[in-house]
Amino acid sequence: MSNAIEIEGLRKVYQGDGKTPPKEALKGLDLSIPTGSIFGLLGPNGAGKSTTINILAGLVRKTAGKVRIWGFDQDVNPRQSRAAIGVMPQELNLDPFFAPAAALEVQAGLYGVPKRDRRTAEILDLVGLADKADAYARTLSGGMRRRLLLAKALVHHPQILVLDEPTAGVDIELRQMLWRNVRRLNEERGMTIILTTHYLEEAQEMCDEIAIVNQGELVIRDKTSNLLNRLDGKTMIIVPEGPADDIALPEGVEMERRADGSLALTYNRARVSAEQLLAAVHAAGISIRDVRTEEADLEDVFVSLTHSDS
Repeated sequence: MSNAIEIEGLRKVYQGDGKTPPKEALKGLDLSIPTGSIFGLLGPNGAGKSTTINILAGLVRKTAGKVRIWGFDQDVNPRQSRAAIGVMPQELNLDPFFAPAAALEVQAGLYGVPKRDRRTAEILDLVGLADKADAYARTLSGGMRRRLLLAKALVHHPQILVLDEPTAGVDIELRQMLWRNVRRLNEERGMTIILTTHYLEEAQEMCDEIAIVNQGELVIRDKTSNLLNRLDGKTMIIVPEGPADDIALPEGVEMERRADGSLALTYNRARVSAEQLLAAVHAAGISIRDVRTEEADLEDVFVSLTHSDS
C-alpha cells in the first residue's frame, strides 16, 4: 500500500474541569505517511504531536475524524490497526521487577503472539541487551531502559514503529546505536518509522519527509530536502587577506564583521547572485584568502514556519 497511515479531519478536544475551559488539541488534522519511509513529526511544545501519537496507539480517544493504520480503519478494526503499530514512548514506564526477557514475553502475550513466533532473544540482541536478558529492570541504566522500551515496541512485529522523543536526555553512544537499529529496521525489513524529536539536526539527518504541526494544525508537510530549499537566505563567508574597508554591496545584502575577521554576507538567492557579491568584494580592493557558504538548516525552516503563531 502507498500509505502506512492516513489521517483525515482528526480532532481532539480535552474537556475542561469547570475551572479550565476545553482545549482543542487537534483542529482537523489531515496527514498521510508513506509506507517504508522515515517520517518526522515536528512541532513546538503543545502543538499536538503527542496527542496524535496517542490516538494512533489507541491510548487517547479522538473527538472526530478518520484514522487508518496499515489499511485498517481504527473504528472498524481496532485490534488489527493496533497490531500494525508499535510505539516507543517518552516515559520510562517499565515494571522494575521484570527482567528484559520476561518483560518481552509478557508484552508478546498481551499482543497474542504465539510462542513459536516470539523473537525475544533476537530483539534483545538487536537493541544491545542480550547480556542483560535476566537482569531486573530496576538495575538497568537509563539508557538501557530506553533500549528496553524499543524492544517492547517490536515484540509483535509491527509494520509501523513510532519513536516519541527517543533520544531525549541520552548520551551520544546510545543515540548512535538507536539510529543504527532504526535504519536497519527501515532498510532490511521495510518498516515505516515515525519520529518526533526536539533535536532538529536529528530529523534533518534521518527523515525522508517531515510534517510540522503547530497549535493543532498542519503547517507544512514535504520532503526534507524541499523544506531546506524553502529558505532563500544564504550566507557567504569571506576571509580577507587583511583589514577590509567598507564594501558597496547590492541592495538587500547584510554584512556582519565576525570576531575572527571574516565577513558574513547574507543575501537572498532569488535577488542577488554569488557572482555579484564577489564582484563587489573585488571592486572594494579586498583580496580573498578563503570563501565558503552557510546553508539554512531545518531549525531555520522550523522557526520561520512556527514563530508567527507561537
